Amino acid sequence: MSALLEGRAIRKVFAGGDGQPVEVLRGVELEVHRGEFVAIVGASGAGKSTLLHLVGALDRPTAGDVWLDGSRYADLDADELAELRNRKLGFVFQFHHLLREFSALENVMMPLAVGGMAPRGARSRAEEMLSLVGLAGRMSHRPSELSGGEQQRCAVARALVHDPSVVLADEPSGNLDHANADRLHEVFFRLGREYETAVAVVTHNRQLAARADRILLLEDGKLVSVSSVNAIP
Repeated sequence: MSALLEGRAIRKVFAGGDGQPVEVLRGVELEVHRGEFVAIVGASGAGKSTLLHLVGALDRPTAGDVWLDGSRYADLDADELAELRNRKLGFVFQFHHLLREFSALENVMMPLAVGGMAPRGARSRAEEMLSLVGLAGRMSHRPSELSGGEQQRCAVARALVHDPSVVLADEPSGNLDHANADRLHEVFFRLGREYETAVAVVTHNRQLAARADRILLLEDGKLVSVSSVNAIP
């Protein structure tokens, strides 16, 4: 079965503080299949967030290729990449970046409104996603009226509202307490079971990684598959 998201021989080189090149990724190979939950682990500074930005079409690799659902990023111009991100990718970051002047419902509707969906349809879809993440009773509340866990779940609903093929999450529960982190993680696992959404999560949370379909360790600029969290350094 071909992968939904593929990275081949991905290299990323940055200029160091002394002007010398620093190779962060050294030929990374990645496959994520439909409905699969993949945890990407590794030491701080290993390049995990860099990799997520590359496969999320937020940056371009120094060398190598990325495909999403058969589309090769290198073949797309900036407008086409933006359209691909908006249609097929959902992003969840450690900080929720909700618009504070809008309600939870309005925040989740925003991507659909920007995409041109009619208000009635956008509202119905946003209500569905907020219910999915357990916020059916909090839709009219602004971010300042939501707890940290509720804000992050609202951000997840916003990432899901346009029915992306792949959700990319970067330490999404890093600022949450244990109970709220567990609630958020359960949402991610439901995506694969109920919606066949592929999920790739960068995380230091070993409990989350332990429940993933696969654990990938980024070390020395390359990804390697590990059998369990016990194999993570």
